[in-house]
Amino acid sequence: METKKNFVLITGASSGLGRHIAINLSMNYNVILHGRNDDRLLETKSMCSQNNDQLIFKLDLIKTEETENALSSFILDNNIEVTHLIHCAGFLKMLPLKMLNLDLITSTFSTNVISAILMIRVLIQKKTNNSALKNIVFISSNISNFGAKAFSVYAASKGALDSLMRCLAVELAPNVRVNSVLPGAVQTEMTGSIFENREVAERMTQMYPLGIGRPQDIFEVVEFLLSEKSRWITGQQITVDGGRTINITG
Repeated sequence: METKKNFVLITGASSGLGRHIAINLSMNYNVILHGRNDDRLLETKSMCSQNNDQLIFKLDLIKTEETENALSSFILDNNIEVTHLIHCAGFLKMLPLKMLNLDLITSTFSTNVISAILMIRVLIQKKTNNSALKNIVFISSNISNFGAKAFSVYAASKGALDSLMRCLAVELAPNVRVNSVLPGAVQTEMTGSIFENREVAERMTQMYPLGIGRPQDIFEVVEFLLSEKSRWITGQQITVDGGRTINITG
């Protein structure tokens, strides 16, 4: 029987945390770079290690009706197995409740939660992926457990993602481990507009005992969760936020 190559699928690999995680994982894993923009995905690929393989998987996760068929076809056409899923893709738009609309709510939940469910349905199938999936890491947010103005839909979607994580950790054990990483404020393209406001940036910095985070801080935890060093860890929210959520200084 032909041995198929194993791959790590990273959603949202065209920018931000997803790109950083993909580039660093490419040093030790074959990686699938998911995103919506061909040019940005090719740019990510050009930054990856040449020691392993990289494949590009273009798909708009808002189009949930296409997700399962697209991923199934991609796996079969490339004759590969996906052993790890890192769901980094995220949709964030800060708006107060009175300004929300159905399109924004649907786009947020489709990208942040529903797409993850649909992809995992494919990855646990024996016919499509030979039941090769062993590890799932969701990139959530520390806002999943807290509250903030104008973050209601985003926070709700991350809370749903973490609830999904806990349930799947039980349902898919012992074959698949499932965990969430909850970053605090990390300087990426998605959060760039927040830090452009000097007053907001200074106030946020004061709230973080260890300062604002870097993408590498999140990657180190993801790499640990993919490794055998974390073989007895599943169903956990792992907060990586420089102490923000324990700082109750007035």
